[in-house]
Amino acid sequence: MRSNGKVFLVASLLAMLVAGCAGGQTDQQTRAQVRLPMGFVPNVQYAPFYVADARGYFDEAGIDITFDYSAETDGIALVGSGELPFTLASGEQVLLARQQGAPVVYVFAWWQDFPVAVAAPTELGLKSPADLAGLAVGLPGRFGASYIGLRALLSVAGLTEDDLQLESIGFNQVEALATGQVEAVVVYANNEPIQLRAQGFDIDVLRVSDHVELASNGLVTNETTIAENPDLVRAMVAAIDRGLQDTLADPEAAYTISQDYVEGLAEADRQIQMEVLLTSIAFWQAERLGEANAQAWVNMQQLLLTMEMLTEEQPLGDAYTNQFLPELQ
Repeated sequence: MRSNGKVFLVASLLAMLVAGCAGGQTDQQTRAQVRLPMGFVPNVQYAPFYVADARGYFDEAGIDITFDYSAETDGIALVGSGELPFTLASGEQVLLARQQGAPVVYVFAWWQDFPVAVAAPTELGLKSPADLAGLAVGLPGRFGASYIGLRALLSVAGLTEDDLQLESIGFNQVEALATGQVEAVVVYANNEPIQLRAQGFDIDVLRVSDHVELASNGLVTNETTIAENPDLVRAMVAAIDRGLQDTLADPEAAYTISQDYVEGLAEADRQIQMEVLLTSIAFWQAERLGEANAQAWVNMQQLLLTMEMLTEEQPLGDAYTNQFLPELQ
């Protein structure tokens, strides 16, 4: 009887062990494996995502996150085709993708204000969009958010591209302005102006967001993910929201965390890089973090129609949603 009891006990223990292993495998299999295209190289501007990862917010949400900085990654196309569930992208990309039939949906407004600006030496007196008339302006090219932002400023002033001299200079705005290659450059307000001033240049910065609201960068998913796995969307948004809240509350801690994700940040000029983060934070703040601004989407669509990048209006109610934002506390 004792022998049979031992056999029964061993068998029971083995069964429990196997069940436990099977349960562990199931837990692991149910965790979401998310590769998130970032759209740029590792940078302190991604601090909210680094904070969310380092403090376990993605992990608590059941998400194993991988940040994808691959230059060849076209996040909006991969999400539109269903190959990936999420990407970071700006409002114009969403509308242009939907025009092509890609069912992408913007679900978290990380950037509340459009960060593109024009910088010029102070002696030129660049104070309003109308002051762009007649200037030689350098920009990466007639594409992307920089071009969208410049066209928005021209539209506000009632100007066209024919009213100024546009030069494609690639992503060499600091050098182009410093060497006098052009009179003004299209920049990101949280980047090149800081570099230029650190080099001793006195400049004026004309920000798009001071003159018109446009839908900027945020988290984008697709209609299939929303329909089939809304809890994943909600969990992803919640984790990013927590990381963003922490970054706004303690930029110094967020900067320190970012050093583990951005190669060379620990050795970089802390004053300059911290200013990049603080300037970025000003573009992220909102009464309700992550909330998409309806007027910004209307303005963005109208601008794209004017530029003839959109051929017809897109149903904006399908392009973005605030339904996955955490409830206000």
